[in-house]
Amino acid sequence: MPKFLDVHPLKGVDEESLRRFQNAPVDEFQVKAINLMYNYDADRFYCLLEAPNKQAIKDHHNKYGFECELITEVKTTA
Repeated sequence: MPKFLDVHPLKGVDEESLRRFQNAPVDEFQVKAINLMYNYDADRFYCLLEAPNKQAIKDHHNKYGFECELITEVKTTA
């Protein structure tokens, strides 16, 4: 399954909510969280996800009310 990195504003999301997103099961768009990273000072969080394509990433985030500023397919060493 391809992997994608995306970035968007935190919009006041707390660490506990990010943990819930991280541990959520694969959704109807076939998106699975691998890792979520955040920076409160920059008001940004970053998602490393597995998904079939970029549109699935967009649909997944729109479901939760987050608009991605960037979505890019990535390769990982692990």
